Amino acid sequence: MTGRIPVAAVVGPTATGKTRLAVELALRFGGEVVSADSMQIYSGLSVGTAKPTREEMRGVPHHLVGFLGLEEPFSVADYVRLASAAVREISARGKLPVVAGGTGLYVRALLSGVAFPPEKGDAALRGSLRAKAEREGPAALWEELRSFDPESAARLHPNNVGRVVRAIEVYRVSGVTMSETQRRSRENPSPFDCAVIGLSYRDRGKLYGAIDRRVDGMMRDGLVREAEAVFRLPRAATAAQAIGYKEFFPYFRGERTLAEAVDEVKRESRRYAKRQLTWFRREPGVRWIFLDECPGPEEVFRRACRILKEKGWER
Repeated sequence: MTGRIPVAAVVGPTATGKTRLAVELALRFGGEVVSADSMQIYSGLSVGTAKPTREEMRGVPHHLVGFLGLEEPFSVADYVRLASAAVREISARGKLPVVAGGTGLYVRALLSGVAFPPEKGDAALRGSLRAKAEREGPAALWEELRSFDPESAARLHPNNVGRVVRAIEVYRVSGVTMSETQRRSRENPSPFDCAVIGLSYRDRGKLYGAIDRRVDGMMRDGLVREAEAVFRLPRAATAAQAIGYKEFFPYFRGERTLAEAVDEVKRESRRYAKRQLTWFRREPGVRWIFLDECPGPEEVFRRACRILKEKGWER
């Protein structure tokens, strides 16, 4: 459709090479990468979030990576505001925005043009909700959300305190649930013309093997040191809830061995990958490339290029 901004996206579960493919597509089609990873936004978290190194970026500009302090709050609405601005700015310079990441809610909200309620809120209410999470546990706060907005609760993990707090706050301040707000916004057409590429494996065991190898590599690269820094954060901080960090907290308290902590990271990462797959398989329009059906990364890249060329985005 004319008038809409072309946007490529590379999505899928963790450990499937989304960043690598996004960089290759950006180089081939004259683009820049916009991250859609809810943990790569934080500065100081590089190993456990698989943040791309300067070498891996290969000179391609990356947006929304490592710009936020570890204790700063950040909502889906914040992401959409910043990512949408980045996409529009990249396109205005004649470049192709390439969104890359596995945070499904970020991708959906950005590409569908979801409108969020105004960011005005109630600081005292937020404080009391976070205090409740500290006092009674995240599950109690999640149950409160579920009592009036079960749809939003079903989309959010109980440990994602920041987003649960925001969903409750939106309802308390506006009288309209977050899910209803998003439902209303979906009635408006998206401003983006999207080509969404999904990366995964047909064989779930191969995906889990790739995840285990990635965790082993992270351990060699200093994951424990990063986890120690996160361990010192307030428990309500979003970064303190991240997979790959929180599993080490019992180890730091002397409650489990290092080997047990690593096994737990692998187990939770596999569970997260399963949730990501479930999410993206429900998303309309995703064109899947299965890594175990390709003889190598060159074939993955060739198939991805074909998908973008079908949109008429040849350069």
